[in-house]
Amino acid sequence: MEIKITKIKNPKEKPDVNNLVFGKTFTDHMFLMDYTLGRGWHDARIVPYGPLSLSPATTALHYGVEIFEGLKVYRRPDGGVQMFRPRDNICRMNDSAARLCMPLLDEDDALQALDTLVSLDKSWVPSAPNTSLYIRPFMIAVDPNLGLHTPEHFLFSIIASPVGSYYKEGLNPVSIMIENEDVRAVRGGTGYAKCGGNYAAACRAAERAEKQGYSQVLWLDGVERKYIEEVGSMNVMFKIGGTVVTPKLTGSVLPGITRRSCIALMHDWGVPVEERLLSVGELAKAVENGTLEEAWGCGTAAVVSPIGTLAYEGKEYTVAGNRIGPFTQRLYDELTGIQWGTKPDPYGWAHPVK
Repeated sequence: MEIKITKIKNPKEKPDVNNLVFGKTFTDHMFLMDYTLGRGWHDARIVPYGPLSLSPATTALHYGVEIFEGLKVYRRPDGGVQMFRPRDNICRMNDSAARLCMPLLDEDDALQALDTLVSLDKSWVPSAPNTSLYIRPFMIAVDPNLGLHTPEHFLFSIIASPVGSYYKEGLNPVSIMIENEDVRAVRGGTGYAKCGGNYAAACRAAERAEKQGYSQVLWLDGVERKYIEEVGSMNVMFKIGGTVVTPKLTGSVLPGITRRSCIALMHDWGVPVEERLLSVGELAKAVENGTLEEAWGCGTAAVVSPIGTLAYEGKEYTVAGNRIGPFTQRLYDELTGIQWGTKPDPYGWAHPVK
């Protein structure tokens, strides 16, 4: 794929790496590519980061025809940079695209776009501890038409933002409220797709949780309202009686790449893993009888985030003494070691960028 590059004339001043706020500052450039029905993808280009020009009737603004991804670039000890499992993100984006009747991306072209943008803005990848460059690919339908139909024109873009730790608590345990009013998704819907509507609909419950002093919401299934699905921005896992239990991918849970990586590590460590339905009642019982050893969320933004408190129907349950457990710490250390290049990568997950 030919990518036309227009470099910025006056590079921006880089932010203080010790005070990075997630998703607030962006690099000098962004990638753009257009799609037209009958022509396919065309006009791949990298331009200075800036506003997009869209019609007020743009389909994405009215009907939510948009999808996105999130992945990170890490600075290795030798000064080089590498992405973590970028092809997996591209494949998942195509799954989301298929669900929303959007055009698929050629995997090699999308990877080339990522490589080229990261290489151009490589100086933006921070080297301070617990920092990285967050990459946000997204696709929107841009038909200037209010008619409700399958769109014919799309824009694919990639932007990048230097980030620190996702949670201000760092790796300290977070407090989670189990939501029993709103639901995030249902089977047959878009729960497995990474589209904005899923997150917009989650804001009300997240706001309620925050007002009560909790960091995140833990969602229950949308039908029986009893089975645990995922945390607001992460998949979730529980170590119960020596076995790790994580909600089964039933179509309403996002198939997380960090989730997949954790499962691969645990299989190699000989740790039993069950992907199945887990009711909130079973979880509460595990807390009460002492078999719930540890709990954590896992996702690109936070990597691994220990859970110290679970709240449900006015009652709070403490997990692992409200401290990070040894197994959660091991997972975090192994994953981040591979991501930052301080540990061997036997899986080939790291993708170096020249």
